[in-house]
This record gives sequence, structure tokens and C-alpha cells, in this order.
Amino acid sequence: MENPSPNYIIIRFSVFSSPFSSPPQTNHLPHREKDEEMEEPLESHVLVLPFPAQGHIKPLLCLAKVLATSGLRVTFLNTHHNHRRILPRDPCFSPSPLLCFESISDGLPDNHPRSLERLEELVLSIKTEMKAHLREFLLRKRVQFPVTCIIADGIMSIGIDVAEELGIPVISFRTYSACCLWTYLCIPTFILEGKLPFPDDDLDKEFHGLPGAEGLLRRRDLPSICRSKIDSKLYRYFIDENIAMTRACALIINTFDALEAPMLSHLAPIFSDVYTIGPLHALATQSNVGQFSGRSESVSSLWIEDRSCMVWLDSQAPRSVVYVSFGSLVKIAIDQLMEFWHGLVNCGRPFLWVLREDVILGEKEENVKSLLSELKVTSQTRCLVDWAPQEEVLAHPAIGGFLTHNGWNSTMESIAAGIPMICWPRIADQQINSRWVSEVWKIGLDMKDTCDRSTIDKMVNILMEDKKEEIMKSMARISALASDSIGPEGSSLRNLERLMENIRKIGRTS
Repeated sequence: MENPSPNYIIIRFSVFSSPFSSPPQTNHLPHREKDEEMEEPLESHVLVLPFPAQGHIKPLLCLAKVLATSGLRVTFLNTHHNHRRILPRDPCFSPSPLLCFESISDGLPDNHPRSLERLEELVLSIKTEMKAHLREFLLRKRVQFPVTCIIADGIMSIGIDVAEELGIPVISFRTYSACCLWTYLCIPTFILEGKLPFPDDDLDKEFHGLPGAEGLLRRRDLPSICRSKIDSKLYRYFIDENIAMTRACALIINTFDALEAPMLSHLAPIFSDVYTIGPLHALATQSNVGQFSGRSESVSSLWIEDRSCMVWLDSQAPRSVVYVSFGSLVKIAIDQLMEFWHGLVNCGRPFLWVLREDVILGEKEENVKSLLSELKVTSQTRCLVDWAPQEEVLAHPAIGGFLTHNGWNSTMESIAAGIPMICWPRIADQQINSRWVSEVWKIGLDMKDTCDRSTIDKMVNILMEDKKEEIMKSMARISALASDSIGPEGSSLRNLERLMENIRKIGRTS
């Protein structure tokens, strides 16, 4: 099967009639109409538009900081709801004159939980109410500092829609891995060929048809939406959003060439330009100077970090601690939580576990608070916190392994820190990320769709003892490649410089 072109993908996707869809368009670079009275070119001004969730805000804010540090004017546009959660409490961060934080409404009432369970309400409001607010915001900006380029999250096609209407060039930023993006782009073809939905419940059956991944995937390794009904609104929303990305004039991915070269080769014919600039959090840390000396984790976190865990880590032996975190969105049943608890206790190794207050699914608030207060008693062998400064935790010499949901931020941070993983993916891209971690890069173990104390105990001991040398050897090689990519001659640093120069060219020609 040859690499499909953008038109091929979009035409094949037309088997759907989606309430979220925009009319298909081909790849093009939108052109701004020049004001005949304007003699001087506009100053480059980038609007960064994240999807309103922790895992999307963080990498895009890292990018915004890097661009502003390099002399570009940047406006970071959050929703009102998330804007209030991030900025007021962070004394470590003082915005630069070149980095402005603003916000617009997502269209939902203040008391809406904006949780994973009610995601459909959020995305529908984004496509209608928030889109109108974005257009109004950009028109207002034309009077002050006109936006010359928009960098929109890959699932915020409202940025592409409004940019096309107003004649503003737009670049898409994909917070997933390249392997996941390529898989998403092929899903319409899988549907047309009858591979999706699955004809039965055998998730261990091999899945064929993804170019570049033959013999690698089982059904359970595909993104989580592949287990959903294909006529659901959320299914169609996420597929539509990935197809809409092909209308942008370029693509940015938080990955690096040496990590995902085979998948990137499939994306190259689809997008007119691809900028791989990962690990982005490491690039942001590397560029932190002057007013950007605050920690990148704290300034992008919707959760308040409990730094007491760092003191606890200081008391632990090198490479002895298992760090456990399932990210900012995933919720688990109480029986799953207890299986993890007993498995971690039984393995006999010290562990640091991030347990958010909202992590337990379907239980009364008072019962959850009571249980968590019982578990969150710090001892010599365990420490449980609501939220942790993850980059610092992974860089701590006491950490020996990471039990993770395999969100892409966590996966990249683990690679950059050289910490091997046990993978327990739940949603979106996490399933396919975990397969690449275990079977392609061989830097961890895949425990997806399994949750019992004996398996957890066994996996921890395999990672920390039985296969420690083998996995650490692979991780050391991959981690070194990550470090090289952001070095003076690294591919990610060169791509970042190329991206910034092209953004400046857009400003000069506007």
C-alpha cells in the first residue's frame, strides 16, 4: 500500500456524515491580503491555541516560551477556566513582554466539570461557542498587534477554520506521537476496508494494514477510539480533527527524527512541511533564561504540585523507587486502585504515587476522601501525593522505573530522563505509544488491559531486576539520541530554528 495523499485520506473519510465536519479542503498555505496603505511589514506575532487539557497545554506552553525567548511575540490563548487555574498561583513565573497570556470562553458554564466523562459536551462547545469567541478575539487583535501566524493544537481545527476565513497562515501542532498520528490518518481507510469496527471481541488478534507496522500490532494496540462505535460523535470528532490538520500549511510534532523516522516518512507526503522539535520540554528547559527561569512544569500545570515528595526521594537509595502516575485525566475504579496498591506493596520496593483527588471513578466524594487519607500516609517505603513535579521526579537519582499511562508528554519525559517504563495505557494515543515502548524501542514493558496485584508485582520486579540491564541498555541508547537531537547540531534544534525563520518570513510578507 502506497502512502496516501491528503486528498486520498479525506475522500475516503467521506463515508461519514459528521456533525463536526467542515467541507474537505486540500493542503494549501493561506495568504493574507496586504493593506495597500501598509508600508512596513507586520511584526511577527504568533497565537498559540491549545486544546483545553493539561496534556495539551504543557507542550504548547513550552513551545510558546521557546519562541518568545528567541524574540518572537507570542500570545498564549487559554480558556477562561484554565487561565484562572494556572497563572495566579505561580510566583516563579513572570511573563516576558514578548509572551502574553490571554483567554476566551469555551462556552461552558463555570460549574461544568470539563471531565473526561463529559468530553462530548466540551468538544461540541469548542466547535460552536468557542469558535465564535476565537474569531472575535482575532478581529480585536487586528487593531492592537495583528496575529501573523496561528499555531493550533491538532484537535483544535477551529483555529484552522477561523485562520482560513481571516487569511492568517496556520500551523498544526500534534501533541501525539508520529506513530499515533499516522494511525489516526489511516483509520478512514481501515473503516472502508472493513477492518474497523472489529468484527468480534478478540483484542489479541493481529491487526494488519498499517503501513510501516506490519507484524507489530494487535487490535488492542490501536488508539482507544478503535474500540468505540464508529457512529459516535466523539469518534467522528477525533477523526475529523486529524483530517483537518492536513489543511494547515505545516505540522509540528513533539518527537525527534531518530526516534520515529519510519512513521515520519509516511507523514512527509501528507504535510507540506514537518517540524520535529522534541523532546520539547527539554528544549524549553535548555532555553530558560532570565524571566523564563521558572520551572516549565509548574507554569503549565492545572494541578498544584506537592513538593514534599522531593524531600522523601532524597532519603531513598539510587534507582530504588517506582514512580507511579496515570496523568491528569484518567480515572480508575476503586477495585483497580486497590489492585495497584497491593501489587506495589507486595513488590517490596519503595514507591511514589500520584493520586489525584478526582482519580476514583463513580464513588461518593466523602468515601474517596476517606480512602485517600488512609493511603496517603508517607512512610519510609511509600509516598502518595495529589500531584508531583514530574520532570524533576524523573530526573531524581532515586527513581528506577516509571509505571505510566503512556501519555505522550510522560513518555517523552521518561525517555529524556532515561527511566524505563511499565505501561498501563487507558485512552487516546496511549495504547499505541505503549506498544512502541515495549516492542519497537524496547525501553519498557506493556501491561495494557491488565490490572491485578500479581501482574503488577511481577512487572515491577522484571523491570527493576530481571530485565533491568537489557532494558536500561536500550533506554540509554534512546535517551542519548534524545539528548543529541536538542544539541548544537541536533535535528530538533535545527528544525526549531527553521520553524522560527519561517514564522518570521510569514510576518515579513504579511
